[in-house]
Amino acid sequence: MLVNFVRSALALTLARDTRAVTAIEYALIAALIAVVIIAAVTTLGTNVSGTFNTVASEL
Repeated sequence: MLVNFVRSALALTLARDTRAVTAIEYALIAALIAVVIIAAVTTLGTNVSGTFNTVASEL
């Protein structure tokens, strides 16, 4: 009887607490945005470096 009460109380507590799930979702979104930014900056840096090398060789 006590075991069933503890199980049901625990289940209700976990069902009501959605803050952790939301925090994990926001963390995943932030990580995805960071990966996209890193990829864009790396690509842009490579392209700019190539452009500067071309200009330097023309001078």
